[in-house]
Amino acid sequence: MKPRTLVLGLGNVLMTDEAVGAEVIRRLSSDQTLDPSITCIDGGTLSFTLAAPIGDCQRLIVVDAAKLGKAPGDVRVFEDVEMDHQLRSNAKSVHEVSLSDLMDMARLTDSLPDQRALIGIEPEFIGWGETLTPAVEAAVPIAIQRIHDLLARWDSE
Repeated sequence: MKPRTLVLGLGNVLMTDEAVGAEVIRRLSSDQTLDPSITCIDGGTLSFTLAAPIGDCQRLIVVDAAKLGKAPGDVRVFEDVEMDHQLRSNAKSVHEVSLSDLMDMARLTDSLPDQRALIGIEPEFIGWGETLTPAVEAAVPIAIQRIHDLLARWDSE
């Protein structure tokens, strides 16, 4: 039996490139070949209600816009301790709760997923708007491929 995997997309769909996590989830969810052990959730702009699904999974992949200091649309994968470090060093959030807070809650309740990764996509523009910029739009299939690559590697370990 495959481990329960949560793929969590974060972001505000009304704020251009901030919506990239939600767009990745929308497209990934429509993949008919996706294993039933994988749950896709659009986490929006975060909430404490996400603590339960995070605590219930053994593997977690989070997709979000992330200021990485790279070119717009650049996709970077942070795994396990590297993910923890990225969240701690960039823990500022304008939302009710940050992803770092949710990971700390999982740590405190001994429910931190065994395998976890953050797929960060460099935004070009974050402001009012309902479509991704071309560079970030082009990154969506790359991010989906990185998700598939992670899952394949984790399945083989």
